Amino acid sequence: MKSSIKTVRLEISGMTCEQCARSVEKILSGVEGVIEKSVSYPEGGGEVRFDSNRLSPEDLKSAIDASGHYKVMKVIGPASPAMPSTASSGSYEFDLIIIGGGSAAFSAASTAGELGKKTLMINGDLPIGGTCVNVGCVPSKYLIRAAEAAYRTEHSPFRGLTLSKPRIRFSEIIAEKADLVASLREKKYLSVAAQIPGLTLEKGMARLRDARHVEANGTVRSARKIIIATGAGTFVPPVKGLPESGYLSNRSLFELKEKPESLTILGAGYIGLEIAQAFRRLGSRVRIIEFTDRPLRSQTPDISAEIRKHLEAEGVLFFPNHRLEEIEKQGKTRILKGVNRSNGKAFEWTEEGHIVLATGLAPNTEGIGLEEAGVKRNERGFIEVDAGMRSSADGIYAAGDCINTPAFVYTAAKEGKIAALNALGNGTEKIDYSALPWVVFTDPQVAGAGMDEQEAEKSGIPYDVSVLPLSEVPRALAARDTRGFIKLIRDKSNDRLIGARIVAAEGGELAMQASLAIKYNIPVQELADSFFPYLTLSEGIKLAAITFKKDISTLSCCAS
Repeated sequence: MKSSIKTVRLEISGMTCEQCARSVEKILSGVEGVIEKSVSYPEGGGEVRFDSNRLSPEDLKSAIDASGHYKVMKVIGPASPAMPSTASSGSYEFDLIIIGGGSAAFSAASTAGELGKKTLMINGDLPIGGTCVNVGCVPSKYLIRAAEAAYRTEHSPFRGLTLSKPRIRFSEIIAEKADLVASLREKKYLSVAAQIPGLTLEKGMARLRDARHVEANGTVRSARKIIIATGAGTFVPPVKGLPESGYLSNRSLFELKEKPESLTILGAGYIGLEIAQAFRRLGSRVRIIEFTDRPLRSQTPDISAEIRKHLEAEGVLFFPNHRLEEIEKQGKTRILKGVNRSNGKAFEWTEEGHIVLATGLAPNTEGIGLEEAGVKRNERGFIEVDAGMRSSADGIYAAGDCINTPAFVYTAAKEGKIAALNALGNGTEKIDYSALPWVVFTDPQVAGAGMDEQEAEKSGIPYDVSVLPLSEVPRALAARDTRGFIKLIRDKSNDRLIGARIVAAEGGELAMQASLAIKYNIPVQELADSFFPYLTLSEGIKLAAITFKKDISTLSCCAS
């Protein structure tokens, strides 16, 4: 019997932001007979699976057009392609199909090319390059550096300098950001893809039909192995009135053409803090609402207190332990209502500018056929994998932000490589995050590698801690910037470094040094005895190592 389940692609006009895409999905949810829908603002449309016995593509178009805000410009389909009869013969069109087009996907494709394999990459959400180059690392760090340059123009720790207030042309900053993103997308992704042997790129929303078949653009393709690298978007908290009031996320915030007068940021993790400081330095008023008791809740309280102190000194307002319950829109103004969880008192604030979500990640794993293929997800929707990136379905692997691992572009790339090696090779590769270096690009930066003292305690490791204030680092003294500290955690039983946490201007430059010491089991005493160039920030690692046994304040500059 011929299936009544059809798929169409709709090209939709009138969408201006990510929230518009969610609004269109909400409209489609109310149409009887719609089975699944996936709408993307950057793609200007989406795919809908529906029961053709209950409605037609024209019914979908009419429902969207009736909103008065959005209009279906083109309907492509319907299609209900038959499955190629490759499973029984053992012959497949491709060695590997990759769903996604970001860092994990490209790393996997490059690895497959090196192995001489035939690969299909299907990308259907963000443009090629994924989150990092388009709406994540590149635009955010560019904006952070631009904001830092503006701030330094007006602020200096040196008494002998006369400074002046910068003239900020926000639209030019955003235009230059767009040029940078486009350039890197072309240079680091599209040009790279053209040089990968055996790789075919296709634009479209992909869906698993089973563990060997993927459907996209009305066609089903087969592969020996499949890698899912669909990334993640921003988690939208269940706040009453939030969708209707409108909000920004990393996908839309960096597209603003005019500098916002004010921002209310929901969430005080690393994304929220980076955004807050950058926009504050560019002249916006910034307030952060955080549900938990402190910013950077994943770190120890001393880290949270230190970075909060410095951001507050620049005018960022923090409201920890506040639960936002409702947003009411009155013209261009939004009324924010909620409860201070510390004392149970209600609050009601106004926001004339924008609300920004920095509330964590939501994996892009809905509507891609995971259930049909037997791929398990955890309670938050992330694909469950083992250390070799294998999912619960034989032959299907996953990598990047769609799995519940540290969400960095370099971890995604490593995961993509391991997934490809295991899918196409001997299957013995494993991921190891025990010495992972990471950086939060605030100023001062927060950086680390390995365990902190709380994690060491939970692991039953006999540890001790050395904390060196930046006021004891000659480089910081010469730069007139002694904000922060360097903290080392060692295993007392063998003097091995097991962790480091750094709060310092450009402190991220020390993260890899600490990571290598952890990975290769370098004793802390060896760090203390090694040569470090004088008047470098890296010397702080040596001084912190010495601090385990000596009071550094009683030693001369170059003593060990």
